[in-house]
Formats: sequence, structure tokens, C-alpha cells
Amino acid sequence: NDAELRSSQTQWVIEGNPMEAALLSAAMKADIDPAHQRQIEPRIDDIPFDSKYKFMATRHAIGDDVVTLIKGAPERVLAMCDFEHTIKGDQPIDRAHWEDAMEGLANRGNRVLAVAVKQGPGADRGLQMDHVMHGSTLLGLVGLMDPPRPEAKAAIAKCHTAGIRVVMITGDHALTAGEIARQLGIADAPVVCAGDEVEKADDGALAELVTRVDVFARTTPEHKLRIVTALQANNQIAAMTGDGVNDAPALKRADVGIAMGQKGTEAAKEASEMVLANDNFATITAAVKEGRTVYDNLSKVIAWTLPTNGGQAMTILAALVFGMTLPITPVQILWVNMISAVALGLTLAFEPPEHNVMQRPPLPPHSSVLTGRLVWQVIFVSGLFVLGTFGIFNGRSDRVKALIPAGRLW
Repeated sequence: NDAELRSSQTQWVIEGNPMEAALLSAAMKADIDPAHQRQIEPRIDDIPFDSKYKFMATRHAIGDDVVTLIKGAPERVLAMCDFEHTIKGDQPIDRAHWEDAMEGLANRGNRVLAVAVKQGPGADRGLQMDHVMHGSTLLGLVGLMDPPRPEAKAAIAKCHTAGIRVVMITGDHALTAGEIARQLGIADAPVVCAGDEVEKADDGALAELVTRVDVFARTTPEHKLRIVTALQANNQIAAMTGDGVNDAPALKRADVGIAMGQKGTEAAKEASEMVLANDNFATITAAVKEGRTVYDNLSKVIAWTLPTNGGQAMTILAALVFGMTLPITPVQILWVNMISAVALGLTLAFEPPEHNVMQRPPLPPHSSVLTGRLVWQVIFVSGLFVLGTFGIFNGRSDRVKALIPAGRLW
């Protein structure tokens, strides 16, 4: 275990991977002191965890003996074991029993680890990969509860109504990932694809696969990069979240890379365009809502400002072309531009979100802010400004003549 246990004034604090922190917590509940255990059984060599081989191994000196401890993905560790530890000693492993137990834990949404041990070789020999690939003894399975945050389910529901598809990419077992995806509401019956299927698929087959798969399980960093690339090959905008060093290539490749600010590595943050300060998926949904609100308010400001300026410009041009007296003075133009337009524009810029801002599909990525409807609106309203300006300026009714001298028209 690579997590560190520290004692503060009021409580124990564990620093490191949350999964390993949970294992240390379980050890302490079983009256095992991790610090003391490390003193009497010091680690003398190790094979660090890697997503390619999905396990880690550590060698420990216990008196004159040397043992190797292994933990990792259950299907991987089971393949490395020839025996299981029982009250009667080591017996030939019953793989069917352990596979059923593994599926039972995974079906309840637990993250499952297998733990094994192997004796020797001597301390003078370095720990090699081929030493642990066979002949180990299975000690048992560990199920870790990793329930999704309550706000995550609501955030994913908002994504669905907003036209955003959510795909889970995880290193967990396929059954665990499928159950978590169901709890999150990613799909009622999530379609799960294992990493080995991604490995076998060529680029064309993978581009078709990503259109119908909700969960990718037992994936490697290379798989994540290929999945993001396949999504983009289907003309989809891909936002990728991640926290590890191995996530950096996929984060860099995605249209929007989103790193975790609390547990994310510096490599992941450097490769991303955004960093979540609270590591909360709901923050992404809130950012989408804020972005759509900014876009709407920008459109409102444009729809207000352009007709105002267009009406003034067309009025002056029309007066010059037809040799008429200017119906508005420079001071009035300055007043409209510097006072009225700015004040009203700021009001529109800070309008609250529309009620349906998260119920409409995303805009096409290359769509213009000046849509055809907005251009027509600018032209039409500018024309009304021109007509209104000349109409008032050249008005001949008694009411207009009476109001203008009294200063009561505007």
C-alpha cells in the first residue's frame, strides 16, 4: 500500500489514492497498525501498479523469509493464482467459485480487488514480472463501495435534456461500471464495452462502436485516446475529464480537456483547458448553463445595439443622399451611444438564464452569432428607426407642434 497514514491532533489523516486509503482504514478497523506492520515486514522491492497489467506487487522481508504480496484486478490476479488459502492450508484454486463471488460484488456496484501472496525467491534476487505470473495463492477479494455523488445523477439528467451525451470510461470491472452507470442514470440498461474489444476494433469499427456504447470498462490510456479520437471522427465535440498522468494524451486530444483540481496531477492540469476546483461533475453542467446564458445575453446585446447604431447610420445617410436637414444632432447621437445604448446593453448582459436554457440542443460548433433571423431583425428594426426618426422630425400634426416647443415629446 502506497498511501500514507498521518496523525493530526484530532483524527487520522490518510494521504494518497482513495482506494488505498480505504484499504488502510479497513486494516485499522481490524486492529492492524499499518506503521508497525511496515516496520516488522519492510518492503524491499516492488512492481508499481500499471494499467497495462492491472496489478501491483510488493516484496517483504519477514524474518528470514521473503514473501511477495499482490493486489489488482480480480480477473488478472485469479489468472496468476494456482492455489487458494483456506483454514486447512493452501488448496487448489476453485476458479468458478471466485468468479461467481467477484461477479456478485461487482453486480452490487462495488469496486473489486483480489489479494494474493507468493513465497520467495530470496531477497538477493530482484522482483521480476515473471516471478508473480503463476504459482501464487489467492487470499481473498475486497469489495470497495464507491457510490456516486447525489448531485452527479441530477447533473447527468440535465446533460441529457441539454442534448449532451455522457459516456463513462473507467478501469473498473465491466459489471461494476455498468451498475454505477445505471445508478447515475447514464442509461437504463447501459451498453458496456470492455477494453479488449476496443483493442481489437480498427478505427472504422471503433467510430461505429462509440455511437452505441455507454460504458467502456477495463480501459488503458491508449484506449481513452482512441475513444476520444473516434468520437471526433463522428463530428462530435468531445469533452474529456481525467486526473492522472496517463489521462494527459486524451485530455490534450479532446476539444475540451477538463482536469480535476484536487486529486488531479500536474500533467493532467497542464494538458487541459479547464480545471475543476471541486472535482465535481455537477460543476461541468453549471458551466454549460453559464456558457449558454452568456451566449444568449450576447445575442440580446447585439440585437439591441446593432439596430440602434444601424438606425442612426441609415438616418444620417438618407439625409445626406436626399439633401435633407439632419433629423438628429451629433449631441443626440453621442447621448444614444454613450448613455442609452451602454446602460441598456449592460442590463441585457446580466440578464438571468432563460427558463429553457438547458432544455434545448447545443448549437452547431461553426454557427455564426449573426444568424439569418438576427440579421433580418437588425435590418427591419433599423428601418423602423429611420421611419420613426423622419416621421417625428417632419411631423405636421398639431399635437407634435405643441409638444416639441414644450419639450414634452421625449
